[in-house]
Amino acid sequence: MEINGQIRDKEVRVIGSDGSQLGVMPTRDAMRLAEEEDLDLVKIAPQANPPVVKVLDYGKYKFEQQKKEKEARKNQKVVDIKEIRLSLKIDTGDFNTKLHHAEKFLKNGDKVKVSIRFRGREMAHASQGLDVHRRFAEELSELATVERPPKLEGRSMIMFLAPLLQKEAGKKDKSATKETDKTEPKEQAKAETNKQEEENHA
Repeated sequence: MEINGQIRDKEVRVIGSDGSQLGVMPTRDAMRLAEEEDLDLVKIAPQANPPVVKVLDYGKYKFEQQKKEKEARKNQKVVDIKEIRLSLKIDTGDFNTKLHHAEKFLKNGDKVKVSIRFRGREMAHASQGLDVHRRFAEELSELATVERPPKLEGRSMIMFLAPLLQKEAGKKDKSATKETDKTEPKEQAKAETNKQEEENHA
């Protein structure tokens, strides 16, 4: 960022220290304005024609910018990739345990790498590994989307799952609620009709 004597343009568009538009003027005049206020002249839009400069306290401006960047980094969610290892002949109990771990990771906003390592002659049954992966992904379909389908890499088959966006999950919940709302009045009407018929028979 160019400030004060670093600004070599002949003329610039100036914004005053109070945010007012002071118009286009020679750079030397803009420098004089900044000096009179004991402030700096900072180029804030170098691509504009002419470039835009602002009269401000550069030290304070730099501090505020660093503070904003720090806040942005703090609020930025760091996505981790957690690995879940399955096996070709995984039993139901172990499968469900791995599912539970994957659910926890996905709810935390992390991606999940699902891998199956083929041992010895198991390489001849790669299609079974594909079935295990698909089953795992289907069980987690309400929480995750398949970011990368199962792919054989050496003796391992790897799949990546990414957490569904909150909005998408919300849409699913809303559609489920709508379906319930549609069925409830029907059930209620049916119950009232049955009650009426019973009264008529009585």
